[in-house]
Formats: sequence, C-alpha cells, structure tokens
Amino acid sequence: MDSQELQAWLRLTLTPGVGNTTARKLLAAFGSAQAIFEQSSATLQKLGSDKLASTLRSEPPSLAAQLQTTLDWLQAGNDRRIAVLGDPAYPSVLLDIEDPPLMLYMLGTLASHADLATKSIANSLAIVGSRNPTPQGESNARQFARAFGSAGICVVSGLALGIDGAAHDGAMLGGGETIAVVGTGLDRVYPKKHLSLAHRIARQGMIISEFPLGTPPLTANFPKRNRIISGLSRGTLVVEAALQSGSLITARLAAEQGKEVFAIPGSIHSPQSRGCHALIKQGAKLVEVAQDVLEELRLAPAGSAATPDALPAPPEDIAGDAPVPANEDPLLAALGFDAVSLDALQARTGLDTAQLQAQLLELELDGQVARLPGGLFQRIAAG
Repeated sequence: MDSQELQAWLRLTLTPGVGNTTARKLLAAFGSAQAIFEQSSATLQKLGSDKLASTLRSEPPSLAAQLQTTLDWLQAGNDRRIAVLGDPAYPSVLLDIEDPPLMLYMLGTLASHADLATKSIANSLAIVGSRNPTPQGESNARQFARAFGSAGICVVSGLALGIDGAAHDGAMLGGGETIAVVGTGLDRVYPKKHLSLAHRIARQGMIISEFPLGTPPLTANFPKRNRIISGLSRGTLVVEAALQSGSLITARLAAEQGKEVFAIPGSIHSPQSRGCHALIKQGAKLVEVAQDVLEELRLAPAGSAATPDALPAPPEDIAGDAPVPANEDPLLAALGFDAVSLDALQARTGLDTAQLQAQLLELELDGQVARLPGGLFQRIAAG
C-alpha cells in the first residue's frame, strides 16, 4: 500500500473512540479507509453520533509521527509487511473469527512471501500453556512441537515465557515453521528474555501483531491477542494450565471458532494440570502423543514416523507396585512423574538423607530430575 493509504488506516486505528466494530461498519459503508475521511460531517453523522463524526474529522495528534515510524520500519527490510482487511496478504482464516483485527503487522521470513504464509496457516496448530510450567510440562511442549515441526505443521503460540517459548523452540528444532502472535508493537520484544528466540522465529517463521509500533506490553493486550492465536490455527493444544490461566481463554476461543481443542493430562496433585483436566471434562480431546493430534486433524497419515514415542505413563502411587525395567535407575522409578517431597522419597526408597540427596543431585546434574519450589523433586521424561 502507498503512504496515503497507510496514513488513512493508521488514522482509523488511532482515532479515539473508534474500535474494531465501528471501524468495520465505516469500512462497509464507504469501501476504504481513505474514503471514510473524505466524507462530510453530515454523512458521518448518519452512521454514528455527532461526537463520532467530529472525532473522525479531527486528525489524531500522534498520526504524523506514527506514520513516519511505520514507514521507516517497513523500509528497514523485505521481511516485513502490513496487511489490512481486504488485502490479499491478510490471512483469510481470520475473517471467520468474531473480531478480526483491522491491521496486522508481520515480521519474518513468512511475511515476505504471502503465498507461503497462507500455506503455513492452512496447516497450523496452536500450542499454549502456563508461563510457569513444571519441567515436565516444558519438556512436553518442546517434544510435541518438535514432532509437529518435523511433520510440516506450523506451530502458533504467543512468545510468552514457559510453554509458549518451548513450543516455538521445539517447532524450529524439528525443522518446522512457527508463528508468534504478540501483545506489543513489533519494534519491541516482550519478555526481553526472548529477544534471541524472537530473532530465530523471524528467520524461521513470522511474528504478528495487531498493535501499532511502539505499543508497550499492556496487560489487556495479551488476552486480546489470544483470538488471533486460535484463529490462525486448525486446533489448539493446551500443555499445562492452572484454572485461571490465560491459556484457557485461547482454548475457549478456539472452541467458539469451531476448532478442535486438545489437552495433555498431568498429575492430579499439580495445580498446573487442573486447567487441562477441566478442559478434558468439558470435551477437549485427551492426548498422550503428537500422533493423536495429527490424526484427529488429518494433518498426517496414521503411523507417521515424525511423531515421538508415547510419553511414559505415571507409575502406581506406591513404589514397588509396578516392576522396574532392568535398565532404569531405581530412584527414577520411585520418583514417578509427580512432584514428590524428600520425605516421601525416603519412605519409598529406604535411603538415608545423605544418600538420597547425593543421588538426586547426580540425577539433577544429568538433566533427569528437576528441583521444584517447596523442596519438591520431579522426574523429567526424555524428549
């Protein structure tokens, strides 16, 4: 689009009191953003209040600076694009959601090839979950995403700490593409810890935002972007989530959009599993391996070699009820996959405190056990 058209779209989104619904109403009436601002006050009043007409006739003070910032950003590389409603580059799947964004800022390899972006979105899956996952949950997210990436599935998530970051990383480790939908302007990375990850995503996928450049990480923006995460995807997989998790918002939006919702079960004692268990009770499909998702969405043939082995099943509550494989460390078998206290492990193994702590430290250094807050320990399944 040329600078005049861009200016009109920016003006529409920056005008106070004009939300997405009002903007779409105006676009339907006049055909384009530019045409809206060519109308007389009398014409505008027919579609809204006197106040709205007056506001639309007044140019936002920040418009000139925002336009220049946006033009400079676009000119900084061929890996960036802005798609607006009606633009051929606008993902058509978002037109089916309740509140399609007016503008999408796109950054990355996929942004430079509109046809590639469309193809990727047609075979995509959202992976979301807790910002504070258990070590096992984070490992599961990376393992599943890697399997999806290997199967040619584009993984969509939100670049947040925890499950989101692991999902993006896993997809790229599997050689696949990934899309991050963020709640800030694309000239910012939040959280800052994910700066390096964001650069990798831009090289192997795309980062998307509906928010103008310069938008800070406002709390309200993150639940809002969730409708885009689910909207871009064929289905949504929730790896770990507490009952009040924002991931459940994404799952609800996916269900409302007619998309499949999947959830990985966890320990009945873990708060981070309760959201997934609630989703399963409400009809989400329980999954144990990536192949469960691929087959349900018909994204890969049954028996595809691109999926990992089944995740190990939790052992019986009381150590010793299930036989220990000959090649498995007895302490790992006693740990199971639930978080467990040192006292409980002593009761299961009969080891004294010094022996137990020494063995746990060795397993922790070997990456097989994680130390959790509250003096708990948890086994990490191999990814």
